[in-house]
Amino acid sequence: HHDIVLEAGGTCVMVNMISVGLAGVAHLRKHAQLPIHGHRNGWGALSRDPMLGFNYRAFQKFWRLAGVDHLHVNGLRNKFCESDESVIAAARECLTPMLGGYTVMPVFSSGQWAGQAPDTYAALESLDLMYVAGGGIMAHPDGPAAGVQSLREAWQAAVEGMPLEAYARSHPALERALMRYGALS
Repeated sequence: HHDIVLEAGGTCVMVNMISVGLAGVAHLRKHAQLPIHGHRNGWGALSRDPMLGFNYRAFQKFWRLAGVDHLHVNGLRNKFCESDESVIAAARECLTPMLGGYTVMPVFSSGQWAGQAPDTYAALESLDLMYVAGGGIMAHPDGPAAGVQSLREAWQAAVEGMPLEAYARSHPALERALMRYGALS
């Protein structure tokens, strides 16, 4: 489907790495003209029990060698069973240079909304990431455009070191997001 995405003007293709496998991703990389977004759905089945032996540090290296450009790392206060410490460690692994400086973009995605931006920024100490929000955008009470704006405002507050509640006083989209998701009453 890469060629269909390319012809339609798409800027990236996403692949379920575990379903397609290393050989499938490597084959796609040979022909891809677009960045490859590596989704790790199924990761929990490989990592929740320590007896399985999977660790994200090794896992991500295989996919980087196969050719992905972005790697999912979960998200802070996520909807799955992964600790925030594990999520940040995974993101740091993605940003650790490999093979002469090659890094991949960590993708935070799991119930993300404006409220996690300051903690994500403080923990990772980097803006080199993708912050993917579905409900955090689409469920904003003022619509998707306001959802996007609330994320921008939250990240700006994080970079400026301002508490979200204070920043929200002069930024209505962020204020409404905080009210919607329970951070403000």
